Amino acid sequence: MSSTVLTLSSRNYGAWALRGWLMAKWAKLPFKEHIVSPDDPAMRAEIMLLSSSMRVPALQHQGIHVWDTLAIGEYLNEIKPKAGLLPADLAARAHCRAICGEMHSGFSALRSSLPMNIKAHFPKFKIWSRAQADIDRITDIWRECLATYGGPYLFGKQPCMADAMYAPVVTRFLTYDVKLDAVCKGYVKTMMALPSMQEWVAGAALEPDEIEMLEAEF
Repeated sequence: MSSTVLTLSSRNYGAWALRGWLMAKWAKLPFKEHIVSPDDPAMRAEIMLLSSSMRVPALQHQGIHVWDTLAIGEYLNEIKPKAGLLPADLAARAHCRAICGEMHSGFSALRSSLPMNIKAHFPKFKIWSRAQADIDRITDIWRECLATYGGPYLFGKQPCMADAMYAPVVTRFLTYDVKLDAVCKGYVKTMMALPSMQEWVAGAALEPDEIEMLEAEF
């Protein structure tokens, strides 16, 4: 059994946990999961403070402890370079890092007004202007990447770190009935069809219908 441990939070609400988990899956790194209780402060911090730098997710591998989702992605790329978490081409790799960094540190209006909640669905959800500006920027990124690298993923024929970073946004767009053009709808469909995404969504469905503290906050 693997001695590698990936610490995670809620599948339904844990956007940063999803990012780290997808990257570990796509890197084909065998790992055990350690699920943090909903009552744990680290989980509340990750989900409610919307921080990318809490203890969840965290990777323990061969005596090395890595936290923060971008750091996990960079580490996985170093130990599993053939997995393609970062593009091989220098210019594409720089572009990938730039849009990953933009997600890592930005889009606060989207995070706060459209929190990740995979099991929920809010048809005709009213989106305020600042959140819409974030949505417009994200869809611009998607269209640019898909046009530049040919799709079906942001940097070509296989999912990479950028797709993991934007995966929770894909679920948010479905949850809140965000209107998208045909190109972005196609990307959402492609992402949701991934076996790894389907596995995560299935896990979210098994969680309690309501985590009172989170539902009250959101």
